[in-house]
Amino acid sequence: MSKNLRALSSRKGIENNLFLKIQKYNIPTDILSEEFLIGESSIIGTRNFYDFLKEDNKEKKVFICNGTSCITSGKQERVKTELRKHFSDNEIGHVSCLGHCHTNAAFLYNEQTYSLDKALEVKDIINNKEYNSNKEYQVYNLASQQILTKKITNKINHYQLIDKFTPHGIVSEVKKSQLQGRGGAGFPFGLKLESCINTKSEQKYIVCNADEGDPGAYSDMYLLEQNPHLVLFGMMAAGKAVGANWGILYIRAEYPNSIISINNEIELLQKENIIGEEFNFKIIKGAGAYICGEETALLNSIEGIRPEVRVRPPFPTQDGLYGKPTILSNVETFANLHWILENGGDSFSKIGSEKSKGTKLISLDGFFKKPGIYEVDMGYPFSNLLKIADGFIEDIKAIQFGGPLGGILPINEIMKINLDFESFSNKGFLFGHASAVCIPKTFPMIEFIKHLFEFTKDESCGKCYPCRLGSARGYELIEGAMNRNETIDNKLLNDLLETMELGSLCALGGGLPLPIRNIIKYFNSELKSYLQ
Repeated sequence: MSKNLRALSSRKGIENNLFLKIQKYNIPTDILSEEFLIGESSIIGTRNFYDFLKEDNKEKKVFICNGTSCITSGKQERVKTELRKHFSDNEIGHVSCLGHCHTNAAFLYNEQTYSLDKALEVKDIINNKEYNSNKEYQVYNLASQQILTKKITNKINHYQLIDKFTPHGIVSEVKKSQLQGRGGAGFPFGLKLESCINTKSEQKYIVCNADEGDPGAYSDMYLLEQNPHLVLFGMMAAGKAVGANWGILYIRAEYPNSIISINNEIELLQKENIIGEEFNFKIIKGAGAYICGEETALLNSIEGIRPEVRVRPPFPTQDGLYGKPTILSNVETFANLHWILENGGDSFSKIGSEKSKGTKLISLDGFFKKPGIYEVDMGYPFSNLLKIADGFIEDIKAIQFGGPLGGILPINEIMKINLDFESFSNKGFLFGHASAVCIPKTFPMIEFIKHLFEFTKDESCGKCYPCRLGSARGYELIEGAMNRNETIDNKLLNDLLETMELGSLCALGGGLPLPIRNIIKYFNSELKSYLQ
């Protein structure tokens, strides 16, 4: 069925995009159905999937962030109290993460994001007073080579670099660099390029996954808003390497400033004739769904299909957007390509650790005295980073590293670890998106487990039973233990986690057991009264 819908959606091409039209409520469903020859039920099913398109949220005027970092900060109740002075409860909604993890107290209003602090009052926002909504975080370079935080001073020279390379030359340098994908999985990017090249097709696509929904992570937002030409160049270089003439940036709706920034820069490049007609960019705005960070769900979303995870193989490099070979990678991966081509893949491979090459952007949340974006060499000791960040503003018992599916590291454990893929993997943790969300000593671990199950339950695409049902049953177990003094059977919980880990189609359901097992292992004393 999905293949048929995909074929119908592809008839109009990426320029006349079905998903963007679905987001417009002023276009009736029957009109879209007639235009794309897709049943009304399919269009309604897609529209109702997304947070910002659901009927329940049509009357909402303001959305409070309920991302992990904002929750552990304890600031969101104050945000809600202040918003209630100006909005009714029916007008206040919730959103997954707004990327204000460095300040917390975040909310979305009128397609702008804000952090509520002493210098900013809600009434000033409502009255449209000027406010620089998301420039509070600092950017630090601790790397031996400044790859991702170096500013572009000459855009013409920056983009002319691509003309010096043949498609084979680009692939050769990327393979030499040993660049791994920065979205969490760490798959070799050179192999991804080769796979796409080896799949014959007249039409191929480059897709940038800018749906950075991991609470605690805002490194992609930094690149999109403050260093966008690294990302755009990387997409063009990948396009030349594999023979693609379209670059699609899928940017989450929770990052409105990122959408504006990228769109402005693309228009400027076209106006100044810095980029030609041989490569075209298209921005697809998300509509509120964490699962769209998973590559196949993201492709379905662009196509206007309900964003459920696809079974693999085939992989996107063979059967991607509209069934065509597609290079799909995240923002930071593309941002590395300029330095690699300018300085050589061999030079890049000399930076970092034995198996993790180059530099990495690390996102530190508001519990650090110096929160912000830090560029470090792969393999940089976390203990050194903590010293540079001046420690914490209060006592911290653990850090969740790598997003909501990342491991929970007690402070004594994370002080022994280096910031690279292999160090985390060897200790049974996940490097992921390289974001750090602190858990203060005052925050109960049973509450954190409840949050993890609830997050997964709410964000599951629903395609596979282990994730859809497992997360709901897990939430019920924890909620019953907290509110009705029900004791959790240890064997039942372990069986549930094993089923989710082994049976889920993607990392959302399959990754949830890791942080929960970490909590049970390292903080068992907190959970004794709940487990039997």
